[in-house]
Amino acid sequence: MRSVSKAAVRLHLAQPTISLQVKALENELNTTLFERRGPKIALTPEGEQLYELAHPLVEGLTGLDANFEARRNKVERGRLSIAAGESTIQYVLPTTVQKFASAHPGILLALNNVTGVDGLQQLRERRVDFCVGPLLDVSPDLEFEPIVSFDPVLITARDHPLSKCRTVTLKQISQYPLILPPRHLSTWRQVEVVFLQHRLPYEVRLEVGGWEVIKRYVELGLGISIVMSVCLTGAERLRSISVKKFFPKRLYGIVRLKGRLLSPQARRFIEMFRSSSQQL
Repeated sequence: MRSVSKAAVRLHLAQPTISLQVKALENELNTTLFERRGPKIALTPEGEQLYELAHPLVEGLTGLDANFEARRNKVERGRLSIAAGESTIQYVLPTTVQKFASAHPGILLALNNVTGVDGLQQLRERRVDFCVGPLLDVSPDLEFEPIVSFDPVLITARDHPLSKCRTVTLKQISQYPLILPPRHLSTWRQVEVVFLQHRLPYEVRLEVGGWEVIKRYVELGLGISIVMSVCLTGAERLRSISVKKFFPKRLYGIVRLKGRLLSPQARRFIEMFRSSSQQL
């Protein structure tokens, strides 16, 4: 540019301000950076050396915003930790996990198989990025984004008296022993609430964890159960009957801490989960 006045115009500063800043820099470095040749200036050898050192730094600052944005959204490497129950991991997440792992092989994906309360504890302790699953009670420190829902169904053995029915009533269900997940999980609570609301007695014969185990014992004729439709593949030796008239749908979604910013890896997984769930 070789002109203080032109530099002042480009920088939107007064010419005396530019001259004072140059003079202050020369005093600080105890050297002369410019030779004055009338209205024009030229770099001294020391000025050339300083320019060579400063130029890449200035270029770096100029591109800082773009570089930061690119790195902030980078998802090629890193780790993503998710807390979810066994049924969620087995039935709800496989499609998303498969797509995510294929698209981002450099990211270590950790699926912590934990029940709801333990998963929320890990979330609050920041040992996981977020949780996936149903959430009945949303605490003030949490956010729940429902993404996909499934209908409840009654399952029976093929030779069970209810297996011949196209529809059933709550009273009919209450006459047979149930096989349910552990009491502290949401399924038991929802079943209990429905029977209490209708003032009907019910009996739980077996309390076992995991839909695969429940389905197996129902097949053996040890009781009937209420599960979500997502766990049925069609290959089971079971009879399924819709009971969505009596029991609520199960909403599965993302549970996260309020105010906690998600990593690029976490944001990408959630985007894929939303997209995969729309196709179910």
